[in-house]
This record gives sequence, structure tokens and C-alpha cells, in this order.
Amino acid sequence: MSNATSQQLLSATDVRKNYQIGKRQIEVLKGVSLTVQRGEFVALQGASGAGKSTLLHLLGGLDQADTGNIHFENFELTKMSGGSLSYLRGKRMGFIFQSYHLLPELDALENVCVPGRLMRMSADEAEKRGRAMLGRVGLGHRLDHRPTELSGGEQQRVAIARALMNQPTLLLADEPTGNLDSKTGGEIMDLLRELQKEQGTTMIIATHDDKVAERAERVVRLVDGQIVVQ
Repeated sequence: MSNATSQQLLSATDVRKNYQIGKRQIEVLKGVSLTVQRGEFVALQGASGAGKSTLLHLLGGLDQADTGNIHFENFELTKMSGGSLSYLRGKRMGFIFQSYHLLPELDALENVCVPGRLMRMSADEAEKRGRAMLGRVGLGHRLDHRPTELSGGEQQRVAIARALMNQPTLLLADEPTGNLDSKTGGEIMDLLRELQKEQGTTMIIATHDDKVAERAERVVRLVDGQIVVQ
């Protein structure tokens, strides 16, 4: 096995995805091929409707391609059942979204602990790791605050800590600064970059923002469902 192959974490080959809107069929991805190496920090950049969020969701097994193949580690996502995909996502992947998706009835620590508990981590271990992760993202003093008591930037930090709870190999973020002002967005990107370097996590971010994309090591640009630069 070559070194290049051994360092490959994720690959998509001729991936296509259509959506049915009423009587119209919209072709969102038009034969996309992409390879991501272990430890890379990649930005998927494009205008609204370019297909970047759709591609991100396919790479993370949140949706299924119509045709083409997606491989993650030794798994072919396009051939896995829903239950197997859910387990793989829980163990090996972390997700960050523009809208945070925190559970409003839980405090910050409880939200961060959810992925660990879903993977049958003991309550003590989950709390210990959750406290450590919230401390790392600068929220060690906000453990018992619910989402409504936190600013947007603080909520996104909780979401980052939650995404890293199970020490994923791959972190996927969809417009992680989209709901934040430019200063807070810059702080979030600095934090993600620090965490990616510290933990060696492979990170893929979908964004329309040039300032976000320029923080990545590699920018993959999509236009009308096709990759034009990678």
C-alpha cells in the first residue's frame, strides 16, 4: 500500500444527487469526485445552491447519493444500512451546524454529554469528558447554563464541544459561523483550527464566506453542483 493511499481518510467518486421539487427534478451534484487525507482541514466553498451542504451531508452519511461511491476509512457509506451508518457517525464523526441544534431543556454540560451517552459511555466518564471539553472551548464557567442563557458564540462553542465528545476522526461543519458576527465567527474559526491541530482531526467545512475558507489548508470550490477547484 502506498503512503498516499494509507493517508486517505475519505473519498467520493462520481457522486450525483437529485432532489424532487414538486414535478421538477433538481440536479444538485453532477458527478463530484473528491479525496480528503487524514488530518486535513478542507473548506467546501460555493454560493448558495452550489451543492456544498449536500456534498457535506453525503460525506457524513446524513444523506445517500443517487449514484457514485463514498468511502470513509474501510467503510463504503453508499452500501451501509441506516443503523450501521448511525453507529459509525456516532463513533467516528462529529457534526457542527449553523443553527447549533442544542437541546433547549438541557444545560451546556448535559448537551455535550449526549453523544457519549448515546454510545453507552458511563455517566461518570461522560461528565468528566464533557467538563474537559467545555473547559477547552472556554466555557468551563457555563456548565449549568441552558442554550437560552448563552450567546450565539457560546452556543456554537457548546456545539463544538459536543461534536468532539467522542473524539471523532472526522469533523464536518456546515456554515459554522453563519449566524455569528464577524468577530465571533473569527474566534470560532480560530478555535476550530487550534482543535484540529491539537487533536489531528480531519475537518471539512462548508461555507460561502471567503474569510472562513481562507483559514483552511485547502479550498474546494463548487459551482452549480460541480467542483471547479480542488
